[in-house]
Amino acid sequence: MKADEANLLEFLGKRAQFVIPVYQRTYSWTEQECQQLWDDILRTGGNQNTLAHFIGSIVYIQDGIYQVSSTPQLMVIDGQQRLTTAMLIIEVLSRELDGKKSIDGFFSARQLRNRYLKDPDEDGEAAHKLLLTRTDKETLLAIVDDKPLPADCSLRLKENFEFFKEKVKSLRGDPAPLCKGLAKLMVVDIALSRGQDDPQLIFESMNSTGRELTQADLIRNYILMGLAPNHQSQLYNDYWRPMEVAFGQEAYVKYFDDFMRYYLTVKRGELPNIRKVYEVFKEYAPRNGVNANSMDALVADLRKFAGYYCAIGLGKEKNPALRAAFADLRDLKVNVTYPFLLELYDDYAEGALSAEELEQAVRLVESYVFRRAVCQIPTNSMNKTFTTFGKTIKKDRYLESVEAQFQLQPSYRRFPGDDEFRREIMRRNLYHFPRRHYYLRRLENHGRKEPVPVNEYTIEHIMPQNPDLSEEWQAALGENWREVQEELLHTLGNLTLTGYNPEYSDHPFVKKRDMKGGFHESPLQLNEDLRRLETWNKGEIRARTDRLAKKALTVWPAPSLPEETLAAYRPKTQQEAGAYTIEDHKHLVDGSHLRPLFERLRKEIVALDPSVVTEDFLKHYVSYKAETNFADLQAQASNLKLHLNMQFDDLDDPQRLARDVTGIGHYGMGDVEVSLRNPKELPYVMSLVRQAFESQMEEGA
Repeated sequence: MKADEANLLEFLGKRAQFVIPVYQRTYSWTEQECQQLWDDILRTGGNQNTLAHFIGSIVYIQDGIYQVSSTPQLMVIDGQQRLTTAMLIIEVLSRELDGKKSIDGFFSARQLRNRYLKDPDEDGEAAHKLLLTRTDKETLLAIVDDKPLPADCSLRLKENFEFFKEKVKSLRGDPAPLCKGLAKLMVVDIALSRGQDDPQLIFESMNSTGRELTQADLIRNYILMGLAPNHQSQLYNDYWRPMEVAFGQEAYVKYFDDFMRYYLTVKRGELPNIRKVYEVFKEYAPRNGVNANSMDALVADLRKFAGYYCAIGLGKEKNPALRAAFADLRDLKVNVTYPFLLELYDDYAEGALSAEELEQAVRLVESYVFRRAVCQIPTNSMNKTFTTFGKTIKKDRYLESVEAQFQLQPSYRRFPGDDEFRREIMRRNLYHFPRRHYYLRRLENHGRKEPVPVNEYTIEHIMPQNPDLSEEWQAALGENWREVQEELLHTLGNLTLTGYNPEYSDHPFVKKRDMKGGFHESPLQLNEDLRRLETWNKGEIRARTDRLAKKALTVWPAPSLPEETLAAYRPKTQQEAGAYTIEDHKHLVDGSHLRPLFERLRKEIVALDPSVVTEDFLKHYVSYKAETNFADLQAQASNLKLHLNMQFDDLDDPQRLARDVTGIGHYGMGDVEVSLRNPKELPYVMSLVRQAFESQMEEGA
């Protein structure tokens, strides 16, 4: 590797063509980065005491590319964003200087073009100093050649080119500060030699400036960078480029990292941290035998699952019923369901289940998520629920096994039954529910062949929100009208949709019903029962709440397999639960000296979260579980020995009461051992147990 300090313009002026390899990300700088560079250039150009301004590194490989001309080609592996943005500024400046006198002897339109943008001794693409990839390439060529942009032009290049045109125009005919600033820009010129330097390691270490690389950028480079150029192009053109096109320019930048995260979840059975997707991929690929010779199969699989993700998450599904089901689920914004959905879709694509069965499965997922939200069940268990859900499916009884697994979820992961869901949806403040347009739309359009675009409507409180209700409203609601308003204002029965919200205002119910555009003329099913009413009071609000709650049970159904069917799906551990009791532990039996201490301890452990924590008596120890065991207790003659399921180095233990038992055999799970001998130690021991519990719950969040 050879590194030298270089003036940017002198660097661009060397006889060479800079080529961006296919594995590099597309041009991605936004207005924010462009504004920062512009400000730096003008500040540098306007200050005589500032001799230079460093903007980063340009890293390239000197050899190994097929050359289409006599001009040396340099494969750029870092610095594309800075090079491209500099080209845009120089192009805008050359147009501004066209027909004007030279500035500082070398800033003229002709000199800018012939030194930094194009090589006058070459023709066609070979004449251009910088060649980008795909859409970016055609767009930049058109800009530099002053030709119309392609129909599918690069949005970032187009927007940033227009941005710099406006910035140059704001100089009011005085481009001297810009020229002087450009002349002071410095880079580190880093040349690598193929076969001697490791481009991937250098690439990872150099990307600390500019716009941060996405996890997908790093993965794409990891896959393609080490391959021969022809192999790179073949994999990119056959698989990676179709993925980019399927996502689209904006969605690829926004969602591809998420896709890679969920793809790895499907393959590994564990959800990686969003910021560690690349690290996990680097471990996953070689561990599964992926190398340069088998990379094609991996990228082909990525392409396949990317198609599934686009269908599920980006509205690209062609089947109308499935497209609607995926859209409804997207409205709930629960991307943690995607690993399971990707597995479902893969089985659907392979013929293991029909489109109708897939739709029913997706609707069950939607019902599960919405019912839990209405019932205010904590969401921190759903990551692990959907990470492992697909592993329990029986492919020969696909939909039945999906229903069974939902019904068999433990209490904190439960699928709320009809009684619980109906009770909660009737009493909840649904106006301030995060997805209020979602549930009103689903109630309105359920069973309709011609769905109503409810996003064009606003939410209407039939009984107004105004705390100073009119005399007509007070009379309709009765003497305790204020209590009625406070209790029922935001409940399901008092909410509807309308396109006439301003006209309705706080008018009495009958006027809202009979006015132009009123409830009587409304085409919405939600307003059908309002057309026939003569008044709106506590009784009518509750009656409508009850009617809509009953409908909600059909819109968001729950699975209801009979017990004899569920029995075949119950895990053995669940079937054998209760095989041991406290009486099987001789040091915990009634009357033992440790029993009172144990009773206090178990009470505090379960109290960490009664809806989540469960206690199981096993043959040799007692387990306390959330997602899995977070604490296991073994009663000994003189103390209660606890094993906490967390890494010893992660434990905050200032009193050093715990012992590291990593690699030491013991009953239960975990690397931390703590002994409890008397009640005085209980508060401190519970602080350690709480860390193990919270660590597990945070991982599931």
